[in-house]
Amino acid sequence: MSNRISNRIGNGMRGEADPVLQAHALSKHFSDGVSQVRVLEQINLSLKRGESLAIVGASGSGKSTLLHILGGLDRASQGEVTLMGQSLSALGPAQLGQLRNQHLGFVYQFHHLLPELNAWENVAMPLWIRRDSNKSSEEEAKTLLSRLGLSSRLTHRPSELSGGERQRVAIARALITKPACVLADEPTGNLDRQTAKEVFELMLSMSKSIETSFIVVTHDPELAALCDRVMHLKLGFLSDDDSLS
Repeated sequence: MSNRISNRIGNGMRGEADPVLQAHALSKHFSDGVSQVRVLEQINLSLKRGESLAIVGASGSGKSTLLHILGGLDRASQGEVTLMGQSLSALGPAQLGQLRNQHLGFVYQFHHLLPELNAWENVAMPLWIRRDSNKSSEEEAKTLLSRLGLSSRLTHRPSELSGGERQRVAIARALITKPACVLADEPTGNLDRQTAKEVFELMLSMSKSIETSFIVVTHDPELAALCDRVMHLKLGFLSDDDSLS
């Protein structure tokens, strides 16, 4: 059994109903030198294994800030985030990085692919970082890209791919480690309408097939409706009530 699979099992004799990711009473405040800017207020959410959750809000509503806190890339002013039952605030930088690398994937509006690497090499990079063998990493990366419809583009560099193809490679890179949860920040915001819908649907389909949970931040209510649940962020508050959006 590979180390990756054994680690997932070893860390996790957790019930299927146990939340993958939870936030309790999260608040985030900044000081502008004169007053406190209140970005997030008492945010609560819970995400089950294999569930997709869309967070909808206007630009500047705090969606990306919330995603960064959920991913351990930023700290809340108050409140708590737990990932696979572990409190992020209780971990030091090295422990937090290890937990994040093991259980989280990230997809952004811009693909952030390495231009000197081809498609399968970009996808294999997280496995190389984990010191998986070159052969198995290559096989897994090529298999996943083929499932995403890119079997003919495996050796193409990012500059040789379309926008939709680059974003599929970025999604494959986020999924290659079979994380418990993927955090996606406007993952189709840089694509045309039809391509965005195709990539979004493909991303959610893949998440179901490997039981990876997704939190997707978007300003697009039509794409958000494709997820299992939709929540709305306005004036720092997160709610199921779309009248607040």
